[in-house]
Amino acid sequence: MNKQIIGLGGTNGSGKDTVGHILADKYGYLFISVTDLLRAEARRRGQPVERGVLRTISAEWRRELGLGVLVDKAVAEYEAVKDKYTGVAMASLRNPGEADRVHDFGGTMVWVDADPHTRYDRIQANAAIRERAEEDNKTFEQFLVEEEAEMHHSGDEATLDMAGVKAKSDIFLENNGNDLVQLQNDIKQSLGLN
Repeated sequence: MNKQIIGLGGTNGSGKDTVGHILADKYGYLFISVTDLLRAEARRRGQPVERGVLRTISAEWRRELGLGVLVDKAVAEYEAVKDKYTGVAMASLRNPGEADRVHDFGGTMVWVDADPHTRYDRIQANAAIRERAEEDNKTFEQFLVEEEAEMHHSGDEATLDMAGVKAKSDIFLENNGNDLVQLQNDIKQSLGLN
């Protein structure tokens, strides 16, 4: 298993970014949130930073530049500084073409999941800290509807298809608790890190 390039997929609020930060802080990885790349593009365009806008931009980029474009952008950032890092961990991969691209680079795909209520509560509790209060201001029912829309593509392979990413993942992490030490141990064991 190649651990230099790690792709992180998973459900909303499952802890993908937390896994990425653990890989950065404890193991020397460069962590890149591809969602932050999309947020920056939305701001550049003067559009609101909302899930629908981010979905539209990501689908547009995939149509224009290939299904693995977000992985390519993250790997390009890593290549420029790779002598300073163990590898690159990138989240949140939401299209099967991104999982394929991680595998094209010889990398490993990790799927992170947790109970829907746990995930929703995390998102609500951390919205202000993550500076996403407006973006995450949803009811539990809205949260589930949005997530379902992201689980399967709409007939256009450039749209989100998180179920397709899950099907192509190599490692599965359940993150139902709030115990960071346990999560760190799960990451270390499942990825075979020292």
